[in-house]
Amino acid sequence: MRLSQEGDAAAYARLLTAASPLVRRMVSGRWTGSEDVEDIVQDVLLSLHQVRHTYDPGRPFLPWLSAIARNRLADAQRRQVRRSRGEVAVEILPETISSDETKEPVDQMADSEMLSRALADLPHGQRKAVELLRIKEMSLKEASAVSGMSVAALKTSMHRAMKALRLGLKKH
Repeated sequence: MRLSQEGDAAAYARLLTAASPLVRRMVSGRWTGSEDVEDIVQDVLLSLHQVRHTYDPGRPFLPWLSAIARNRLADAQRRQVRRSRGEVAVEILPETISSDETKEPVDQMADSEMLSRALADLPHGQRKAVELLRIKEMSLKEASAVSGMSVAALKTSMHRAMKALRLGLKKH
């Protein structure tokens, strides 16, 4: 790994050749669905490539590689849970919506008015969190500086606001 970090392409190729079967065994031993194993192995190898500069040559390689594999397996598990719930990843959605799928302007105004009413019904802290984080698209750090709320308070307010909005909009 040290040689590949220094730019030795042949050493990097040998590393990937040696690491691939190890990663495949790690993933196969921890993943129940055989159809996704190769995808997860590729994710691990891509992560290895992206973070190879973080490897400390003074430490053992296999525990470092195992940690990467565990993290990619956790990501795959989260993706599987989202798929089983019927959630759609953003990257799968089309970039534009065809005109036959769009709503009439009157429907859009009604939705907008309903959302405005639901936002107005929220407590001040929750409404402020939604305005800063979702509408103005500020980072948590920026929103914290503007609002005077801690990052943890913003996260909590945002979570509660989204839950309240979902419930409020379902009723209408």
